[in-house]
Amino acid sequence: MIFVSHAIPVNAAGAVHLNRNDVWDGLVRKANNALPFVPAMSDCTVTQRHSGTVFDRDIAIRGEPFTERITLEEPHRVVFTRMSGSVLGTIANEIVGDDDSMQLRFSFALVIHGVTGGSQEEADFAARMTTDYLGAVTATLAAIRKVVEEATQSA
Repeated sequence: MIFVSHAIPVNAAGAVHLNRNDVWDGLVRKANNALPFVPAMSDCTVTQRHSGTVFDRDIAIRGEPFTERITLEEPHRVVFTRMSGSVLGTIANEIVGDDDSMQLRFSFALVIHGVTGGSQEEADFAARMTTDYLGAVTATLAAIRKVVEEATQSA
């Protein structure tokens, strides 16, 4: 099983300042349609809504299909539970810290079908996935900033 957790600062010097609500709204948008936020994803379709905070979606990452159940834990965490595909487990995006030191943390606990735990193949996959998720978190914050900038300019 792969366990990874990283946090990056939300408000870097010189960047458009984001508050907690901005980040939360962006995470909800990403949960519903991750294409503008996750460069490696080529499909994201919500397939069923169970409630206002729980829904399923089908995605494709690097052409590989997965089904995820999304749980929105307002105002701080979105949990993605992989229900089908070659990689199963849980991924979380979480807003941590106060407004002055806010970070966006991603964590995942995943099992790769057909890959031995602790193997080099698993380690290589974990490294690739960590790089992908760091890129996704950076892209997510950039997309959120763009929405905030556009809203500020039109106000």
